[in-house]
Amino acid sequence: MPKPYIPNDAWSRKAAAEGYRARSVYKLIELDERFHLLQPGMTVLDLGAAPGSWLQHAAKKIGGKGRAIGLDLTPIVPIGSNVVTHPQDIADLRGVEDILAKEKIERIDLVLSDIAPSTSGIKDVDQWRSVELAQCVFTIAAKHLQSGGRCVVKIFRGADFDELLKWIKQRWCDARIVKVEASRDRSREVYVVATK
Repeated sequence: MPKPYIPNDAWSRKAAAEGYRARSVYKLIELDERFHLLQPGMTVLDLGAAPGSWLQHAAKKIGGKGRAIGLDLTPIVPIGSNVVTHPQDIADLRGVEDILAKEKIERIDLVLSDIAPSTSGIKDVDQWRSVELAQCVFTIAAKHLQSGGRCVVKIFRGADFDELLKWIKQRWCDARIVKVEASRDRSREVYVVATK
């Protein structure tokens, strides 16, 4: 039986104490430690980036010569000189293209996405929406990542997950499913780490 939802859990308190905007940063930190995702000088695209905790971690790791771009429907409070953000629906692929062109992005080393749909409370609907968003992320990543670049996407497991994973594996060199420690016990979320 899953533990009940506790809005102010230990991860949330730790994030607040360490100056991060959300507990989700520890998911990226764990993934980064396991897969060595972030390196100095990288160009990183974070899709569904609000409130910006993943961008905070990325900004530290990529340093002053790196660059991070964050897109989300919700405006993001500025983070640092190596991070730019834009309000943008990532399902509007043309709008995403326009922003990347405006920012003169020629190559991307890493695409990150901790995006989640606005939940309805109906598990199958929420999982299907998660799959749709993940497909948008992988479509953007496939077009803009350099060869050998990686894409990290959160997806809710459910009825459509296996079909999505098959779709990813047909298009990417490698795809791994990862459950992270900082995910809530009751959550059906996993991360797919794929290499172009």
